[in-house]
Parts: sequence; structure tokens; C-alpha cells
Amino acid sequence: MRKFWPLLLLLAVACKQQDFNADLLVKNAVVYTVNANFSKADAFVVNGGKIVAVGNNDSLEKIYQARQVVDAGGKFVYPGFIDAHSHFYAYGLGLQEVDLVGMKSWDEMVDSVSAFSKRNTEGWIIGRGWDQNKWKVKQFPNKGKLDALFPVRPVVLTRIDGHAAIANQAALNLAGIKPGQTIPGGEIETIKGKLTGILVDNAVGIVERKIPEPTDQVTQSALLDAQRNCFAGGLTTVSDCGLPYTMINTIAQLQHKGALKMRMYVMLSDRPENYDYLFKRGVFKTPGLDVRSFKVYADGALGSRGACLLKPYSDQKNWKGFLLSSQKHFQEVAEKIAAKGFQMCTHAIGDSANRVMLKIYAAVLKGKNDRRWRIEHAQVLSPEDISYFGHYSIIPSVQPMHATSDMRWAGTRLGRKRLKTAYAYKQLLDQNGWLPLGTDFPVENISPIYTFYAAVERKDLKGYPEGGFQPENAISRIEALKGMTVWAAKANFEENEKGSIEPGKYADFVILDKDIMKIKGSELPDVAVLKTYVNGEKVYEKK
Repeated sequence: MRKFWPLLLLLAVACKQQDFNADLLVKNAVVYTVNANFSKADAFVVNGGKIVAVGNNDSLEKIYQARQVVDAGGKFVYPGFIDAHSHFYAYGLGLQEVDLVGMKSWDEMVDSVSAFSKRNTEGWIIGRGWDQNKWKVKQFPNKGKLDALFPVRPVVLTRIDGHAAIANQAALNLAGIKPGQTIPGGEIETIKGKLTGILVDNAVGIVERKIPEPTDQVTQSALLDAQRNCFAGGLTTVSDCGLPYTMINTIAQLQHKGALKMRMYVMLSDRPENYDYLFKRGVFKTPGLDVRSFKVYADGALGSRGACLLKPYSDQKNWKGFLLSSQKHFQEVAEKIAAKGFQMCTHAIGDSANRVMLKIYAAVLKGKNDRRWRIEHAQVLSPEDISYFGHYSIIPSVQPMHATSDMRWAGTRLGRKRLKTAYAYKQLLDQNGWLPLGTDFPVENISPIYTFYAAVERKDLKGYPEGGFQPENAISRIEALKGMTVWAAKANFEENEKGSIEPGKYADFVILDKDIMKIKGSELPDVAVLKTYVNGEKVYEKK
């Protein structure tokens, strides 16, 4: 009889395996489904990467035998967070470069660059993240110290918003930039006949085009490093705003291999070759990658005074900023994107840039529609222009941390009157009844928890100001959660496949240690992501 035991054991195991009718059961949880009724549940079941049932522990355990059971121990489960506006690949590249975020002075920046150069002895020195508004001396720096340290090796250091940079003379020489040179939609700063190294908006591109393309290894490392940090933050989908079409195949291949598990909604940048690619090919759609839109830049950023305003900056007379392209270009782009049935997403910060783009959108969209054309940031608006969003179903895609990052100096740029309809998220939400939220990382922190906190509390991480910045434009916790889940999915035409914990949708979810819907506002920044799942697979666990 003993010689048959192994066979009997195998048969028993096989029979047991045949009893499984699900891959994963999550139980003993407080599940915020974010469905149409915003209902809660105790448990849900996953099979084949999708949610198949949502309900209570007892009923689901009677019906389903899962290969894996996750006992949440009463912790809090939410749909995987979706960042509606980010620069995922650029963030990953930044992880391979000099990190200048949080630097308190120009001298500290130079020291950091010098230390990086000793660890990385060849090629261009690239850095990103400085913000002169956070320095004691709130002025653009001068390249003199970079020239002294690096007389031959090119250096370019980009501001936190990506709309300004400082380059040393070696980099300027390679780009052929001369004192007094001008460029439409940009500025090459020249003082007393000498280049300072400061480049704004389109001028930055003159130098950046001289930087060698990243190697395949650097590109892969950038994507995977960005993924690791995003999963740790609870993100399961990111909208990457403004990539070349050549990145599509790279991303798709890494996803096919199983290395890149992050779901991505990619907007192609405003370049002829990108239009040619997508117009000929059509929508590129896989479970992990969705390409159907174009990212256009109307103007620059408020921090570098590149945002295009209707009236001069309050802190710089006779200066209104500028559009990055002609209105004719924006009109032509809108018409051809509409004709081909794709989505247009336009960066617009200043009230003049927003007005230009809203009027162009209105002329093309011709009333209510479901094209879901987006204004990215919609940051400074004239009161009379806000109604365009509702009348023409234009989607304001906003980043709550911009308000709390800019609030200490935005009034200096805009003055009190204009500030009242800047960062006006509640007014914008009321236009269409929904509002996608993002971070714009690496401009802001990648954390969706910080996004939630900024949206509902209108405070920075130090709890300032006590009553919140323009609290009348705070949104509710339910609205903020929807903005980071189902509304962000809707902005990407993906609300039927993600953004809530419902049967038929991808099993993308996060487990948090605290209930962000109920705890005190002051406790929100300390909420921890315990686990992150994509397709029912655990991709992150807090150590």
C-alpha cells in the first residue's frame, strides 16, 4: 500500500487544486469601493487579474475557494491611486541625475553638483529641482561658479517646474547661444552684455537638444526606479504627459516582459512626428498602456514668470510672460486632433494662456461633448472664463499640491485680486461635476496621500496656514478620493476598467494603515501605504 501513497497524495493535491475558483480573497477589510453609491464592503475576490465579487466576509468565503487569502486585519482598502498628471519617465531619469529638490541656496546647489561630478566623472552633468523662491535671496542665480568648476564639462540644471534652467558656458557654447540672442516663447537672459546662464521655456530646449540620448540601460533603469517609488506611494496608474512616440515600444516591451507593471496613460508631445505616428496607427491600447492623446504647452510656469498673464506681473512691471507658440499653431493643432478623434491636453497656467486655449477649444468642440479635452493645471483664471469648462465639457486637470507649494509667493506674482480665482479647484469641480487630480511629479512629491491632504485641507506639510489657503476652494474627502481614482480614470477614458473596486475591473488596490476618510486632517500626511496590488499581484509591501 505504501508504494501507492505518493500517487494518492498527488491525486489529493490535484483534487484540492480543482476546488479553487479564485486567485485571491481579501477579507476582514474596510473596503472603500468608490462605486456609484460610494459603498463600503468587508471583502472582495480576484480571479484572472480582475475583481469578480465584492461583499462581506461570510458570504464570499462560502462561495469562493481562493489560492491566496489576504487577511487585512481591519485595515483600509482603496482602489489603486491614479495620478492624472505626472512626468513618470522624467522623474525616473531624475533619479539617475543630480537631485536639487529642497536646496536652500545657490551655494548648496553648486556643492551638490560638485559632489555628483566626482562620483560621475564623464559626460554632461544634468540636474533638476531647484527653486529660487525657497532661497533667502529669491533671484535667479548666475553661472559664474559653474564656469569656474566646469570650464569644459557641460552642465545644465533645470528648475523644479521644468520651465527654466541654468547652463554653464560649456553647455551654452555647444548649443551656439550668444549674448542678446532671442527666441519666440522663451528667454535667454543677458545682463550687461553677458549671458547669465538662465534660460526660460523654449530657450531651455536649445541646450537640451544637445544632450546625448539616454542609453537603453539608463532608460530602463529610469522606468523601473520610478515604478518602485510610485508603487511605494500607492500609485497603480500614472498619466505621463508629453513623451515621444519612440518611448511607446520601449514601455510596451518592458510591460510584456513583466518588468514594468505600472499601468501608463501616455500623452505624446506636440511634435510633427508624434502626430504622424498616432494618426497613422490609431489608438495604442493594451491592459498596461493607453496612448490616445497629445500634450500641448500654451505657456510656462508662474514661478519662473513664464506664465502668460492678461496684465503685467505684480512683481515685475511691463512683463506679462508669453505663449510658447502662436495662437495659429494652437488652432491648427486643435483642429487636426479633433478631426482624427484624439484627445487634446494643454498645459495652461496664466489667465491669458487659459483664455486663449479655452476659446480655441470652444470653437472646435462646439458645445457639450464627450471628447474629454483637458486643460492641464488651469491655474490662474479670469472669473468670466471659468464657465467655458462647463459649457464645452472641458476637463480641468489639477494638482492640489501646486496650491500649497505656491501659496507663499503666488500673491506676490499675481496680486490679491487675481489670486482669488487661482487654484480654484472647487469652482472648477462644479463646472462638470468631476475633477481629476494629479501631482505633476517630479515638480511635486509623488505621494497621492499628500495630494489628498492638500486638496481637502489646503495646507502644506507643516500645517500652514492654520485655516487653509483659500479654504473656499477645498474639496470634500469623497471628491478628493474620486479625483485620485475613478475621476482620474475617466479623464483617461478608462473608468470602465479601473478606478473603483467593482466586478469586472482590474484588481488594482492599496491597503493603508489609517482611514483617510475619517481621521483628523492633521494626521493625513502620516498615513502609510502598507501594500500595493496590480492585477491582484502584490507589487509593494512596507517593510
